[in-house]
Amino acid sequence: MRRRTPTAGLALALFAAVTATLAGTSAAAATPVAAAPALAAAAPDISVTNVQAHLTQLNTIATGNGGNRRAGSAGYTASVAYMKGKLQAAGYTVTEQTCTTCTYPASNLIAEWPQGPADQVVMFGAHLDSVAAGPGINDNGSGSATLLENALVLAQQNPTMTQRVRFAWWNGEEQGLQGSKFYVNSLSATQKGYLKAYYNFDMVASPNGGYFINRVTSTTAAPLKAYWDSLGIQPEENTEGQGRSDDYSFANAGIPTSGYAAGASYTKTSAQAGKWGGTAGAAYDSCYHKACDTTGNINATILNRAADGVAYAIWQLAVGGTPTNDFSVSVSPTSGSAARGGITTATVSTATTSGSAQTVVLSAAGAPSGVTVSFSPSSVTSGGSATMTVSASSTAATGTFTITVTGTGSTTRSATYSLTVTGAGGCAGGQLIGNGSFESGTTPWTATAGVITSSTGQPARTGSYKAWLDGYGTSHTDTLSQSVTLPAGCSSYTLAFWLHIDTAETTSSTAYDKLTLQVGTTTLATYSNLNAASGYAQRSVNLAGYAGQTVTLKWTGVEDVSLQTSFVIDDVTLQVG
Repeated sequence: MRRRTPTAGLALALFAAVTATLAGTSAAAATPVAAAPALAAAAPDISVTNVQAHLTQLNTIATGNGGNRRAGSAGYTASVAYMKGKLQAAGYTVTEQTCTTCTYPASNLIAEWPQGPADQVVMFGAHLDSVAAGPGINDNGSGSATLLENALVLAQQNPTMTQRVRFAWWNGEEQGLQGSKFYVNSLSATQKGYLKAYYNFDMVASPNGGYFINRVTSTTAAPLKAYWDSLGIQPEENTEGQGRSDDYSFANAGIPTSGYAAGASYTKTSAQAGKWGGTAGAAYDSCYHKACDTTGNINATILNRAADGVAYAIWQLAVGGTPTNDFSVSVSPTSGSAARGGITTATVSTATTSGSAQTVVLSAAGAPSGVTVSFSPSSVTSGGSATMTVSASSTAATGTFTITVTGTGSTTRSATYSLTVTGAGGCAGGQLIGNGSFESGTTPWTATAGVITSSTGQPARTGSYKAWLDGYGTSHTDTLSQSVTLPAGCSSYTLAFWLHIDTAETTSSTAYDKLTLQVGTTTLATYSNLNAASGYAQRSVNLAGYAGQTVTLKWTGVEDVSLQTSFVIDDVTLQVG
């Protein structure tokens, strides 16, 4: 994996490599290697011994070629030859693509199993190069060997395929994702459309590692997460790796991505050590980008679970008969309130979890007397969303109630929403912001192009979308706004939003980059690079002074000539009651 390096432009860091350790070198490694769970009974159990044998070969190659397998080196060329020989012998269609724009021109290795529809492709990739400092057995022999053994087992079993499976091993990741970027740029629009998902595996055997999944709550991640969930692992979002490995090249092209990782130079927390084992306060991989990243730097338990999880995903996505059509339903926010005579709204989102998209009819149950629930539109194609409007009459029952929102298609799926009805007469309150989680496109927001985005360069707080203002590292201004009407006669008017500020500025005293919140021409709050923090913080503003008015809420991010600052906003609410 590539180290995080700030740039003068958009400072999106490149994913840092993860390392692994043989059983016996850490507390986590001492855990017995688990067999495949019942959940994945249809998928093969990948032999971790075979995966480790490939790692031994890669280590031997590095030892015989100056101690590394750096892109463009003799060690890298020999690594490609080893992989290619195994894949060709197994019956794969194998292509070497020379990355001519790489710092060290050398081959990307592409292997496609020649079964399944050619226009329905799921792709699994890992970078094959190491840094010059060492043999790169965790970073990223672990991901490369995991995919090689999965490819060989798929060929050996030769099952009926519902989708085509393509494997890739990338050149030049350590120099800035160069090989994967070259590959994606070489694809036509039609070829990109054939790619239904890309899964990346970068450092999946770190000695003090954890269990991380890229975009863990996404539909794309579902099969990877399902396997680890079946083991009770409780995986987390791969925040260390966002924008720093080859999945970023595909995400930038609009291709859905996910993948496993075990961690690189970040420190394991006490909570993580409590549920996963290992040493709190120590790096996931203390040999990251060092000469000690050898076969002794591998956690066999984590490696085994990653290899079996890849097999489960392949079998779920691409093997067998026609997959069952299924979908999910969620509501955001999950709760709201409305005064008698008032309304509140929420967004109902659906996703296709397997098979093909289908029509989903929306309905609600559990509303109290005097409360009605409607949906616009009343039915969606799975993957779409609708606005749920909850209206309380002047005589509605007061209290807190659970409303069950149900989607009906080939099966039924549901989610719950907590509604509080208050008796404040004359106040048509509720939650007034539309699409506050940004999951339903841009409406009713007005924003600078690209601000509302699912880019993985900065994580959303919930879901996949958020509003990302600035982050370019050059003079730039972004805006985000929405008009709302605040009813009169209510006792509270609270605008709340979650804000994450990420900056490359080094000053502790000068606000070079600023985000302002305005109502009309009045500035209510100002934030800057001096407020940068690692996660989201909720901010709130009292809008009681604007009761009875229609106002425009506007966030403006202004960035100076150098060193980026990103202002990322998610889960906006305006609660009136």
